[in-house]
Amino acid sequence: MARILIIEDSPLNMLLTVRILTSANHVTLEATSAAEGIDIARSALPEVILMDMHLPDMDGIAATRVLKTDPLTQAIPIIALTADAMKGDREKALACGCDEYVEKPVHYKYLLLVITRFTNSV
Repeated sequence: MARILIIEDSPLNMLLTVRILTSANHVTLEATSAAEGIDIARSALPEVILMDMHLPDMDGIAATRVLKTDPLTQAIPIIALTADAMKGDREKALACGCDEYVEKPVHYKYLLLVITRFTNSV
């Protein structure tokens, strides 16, 4: 079981992601904007952050850079969750500091496998 922060502005994607994670006995923290997510990450220090790349106030690239330059949150693995599947999108997400890249729509078994790699939880 891990505490996972989901930063996602789509209510439907948030609901789906929460259900996937809670069905695997993870605890979820939820933010609908980058600013809210950064605040929660700094205060709750989750084991993993799932970062939407398209957020209303700041894109996921910029939010990831903020978290990866903050000594308090820089070690938290960030997994980019995005519908971007164009050539170079994965590399762009990884270059800004994301530790992994998962395309939407999310395949639940793959997402849980990726999370397990970063949390060592089953």
